[in-house]
Amino acid sequence: MTVTDGARMAPVTPELLAERAEVRRDTLFGVEDLRVSYAGVPALEGVSLDIYRNGVTAFIGPSGCGKSTFIRCFNRMNDLIPSALVEGRISYHGVDLYGPDVDPVEVRKRIGMVFQKPNPFPKSIFDNIAFGPRVLRIDGAVDERVEQALRRAALWDEVKDRLKESALSLSGGQQQRLCIARCLAVEPDVILMDEPASALDPISTTAIEDLMHELKESYTIVIVTHNMQQAARVADMTAFFSVKVSDDGKRRTGILVEYDETPTIFTKPADQRTEDYVTGRFG
Repeated sequence: MTVTDGARMAPVTPELLAERAEVRRDTLFGVEDLRVSYAGVPALEGVSLDIYRNGVTAFIGPSGCGKSTFIRCFNRMNDLIPSALVEGRISYHGVDLYGPDVDPVEVRKRIGMVFQKPNPFPKSIFDNIAFGPRVLRIDGAVDERVEQALRRAALWDEVKDRLKESALSLSGGQQQRLCIARCLAVEPDVILMDEPASALDPISTTAIEDLMHELKESYTIVIVTHNMQQAARVADMTAFFSVKVSDDGKRRTGILVEYDETPTIFTKPADQRTEDYVTGRFG
């Protein structure tokens, strides 16, 4: 297999896939029979899997299979949609994320989110990073926290002399790393990324992928990507989602087909539907 998707020309070698297989089996999230519906219409159903600490887990599959719906369950972003209903269980450190005593704001502090399109605030670079710690009243020197977050996002050297400039003056790739730094500034445990590189050029995409490899030493990363080669490059575990169509053809519901170590998903999948998708026979 060779990567030729425009992000970078590099072989997905057996050695690289073997490296992705070295997953630390320390469960952080446990998902049990998850079902998500909007206005009573199921968008995703029957999902059960574990996500492990300090690894990169990728969700892949065709459009409309519920990948983005699923990732937004982990920090309760679907709560913001009035018609959404989440059923089943997602445990985090053994605690039910949807339990009656769980504060969604605290969940989103611990489980940060980076979206498909960079969304810096119309503020200075410094104020973008300082915003979260100030709002959450996190103890510690703000200057040090801003610098540390920018260093972790591999952006400090590029912006250290421009901290008072508007974040909107940065390139697209820099803006996305700024959004990652903004997430890191509140000291999360988990970083969710929904198609974080789909709007970026190849060089910026490579920078984001390299950053994920570095960040997983300290954080757990969950990523949605339409790019299978990207999943092969960065993920330790990969979940393949597909769509179940009702008999009348009017209803499409996302389902989890297969979840395994990334090398297995891409070289020896257990389900024919997975093999058809990763080899390009459908999707």
